[in-house]
Amino acid sequence: MSDYDFLYDHQEETTTRFVCFVGNALHRFDLAIMTTTRYYGKKLVIDLQSGRSAVIGPDDLNEEGYLEHVFKINEEQAQELTEFLSQIIGSIHFTDI
Repeated sequence: MSDYDFLYDHQEETTTRFVCFVGNALHRFDLAIMTTTRYYGKKLVIDLQSGRSAVIGPDDLNEEGYLEHVFKINEEQAQELTEFLSQIIGSIHFTDI
């Protein structure tokens, strides 16, 4: 292991929620939503079908076109995903300040 310059190497217990739903656009979402002490309270959201992931907080849900870009979905699908995630994404916590 001496050949690596680690910036960090951290282990912790996390909570992961696995959820599958279909919205009005008939797009199936298979998600893993991980809660961790990292990322200032944002959630790590993983699309299990595509393997795409993003660290998402309430500010990201308000960013126009963000979910479309990250998960490669259309506007209608992104609206449904935003509606779902806004129910479970909490506020950001800046504990390092």
